[in-house]
Amino acid sequence: MKASRYIQKLAAVAFVLLAGLCVRPSALANIYTYTGNDGTVNLSNVPADDHYTMLLPDPVERSAAAGRLPSSIAGKAQYDVVVEEIARTYGLDSALLHAVISVESQYRPNAVSPKGAAGLMQLMPLITRHYGVSDPFDPVQNLHGGAKYLSHLMRAFDNDVSLALAAYNAGETAVAKYGNRIPPYRETTKYVPRVLGFYRKYQAKSI
Repeated sequence: MKASRYIQKLAAVAFVLLAGLCVRPSALANIYTYTGNDGTVNLSNVPADDHYTMLLPDPVERSAAAGRLPSSIAGKAQYDVVVEEIARTYGLDSALLHAVISVESQYRPNAVSPKGAAGLMQLMPLITRHYGVSDPFDPVQNLHGGAKYLSHLMRAFDNDVSLALAAYNAGETAVAKYGNRIPPYRETTKYVPRVLGFYRKYQAKSI
């Protein structure tokens, strides 16, 4: 069984390397892997939880000069203007929008999660359809869709940022199921404080 899984991982690495030759540098990122109980090898550039381990590091990060700003910080600067405008449109704090993006995709517009969430704000297909996002990899469309959804969640939970973030991660029904509290899911209980941490830093303009 171990040999079989090793072969699967080697095949996965080969596929990623070949695919990388056909992808523009801006779309490349760290590649993570997780082998399920049934032996299935899962690959993603956005790990869903702690089960994933890095398979291939981002070639840009490997060659980055010492002292270069982390990609998330550099990405924030790139999207500052559009995020500010979109946040204002939907009545959101731009610092909150930046915090969500930082955790969801680290400002990688081509990020795709194992569950199928895509783009800067990691929108699921149901959300993209509901909010009219025809191309989730288009940064502006994705930001509009994600901001609309987050604005809806803020209203739904009386501007409780923690609950809105929990719903963004786990879904509105999950938050309602637990009596309008943060669901006790491992991913969600890590997600909310992580986003809030970025939120506080962006509000204080410390990063």
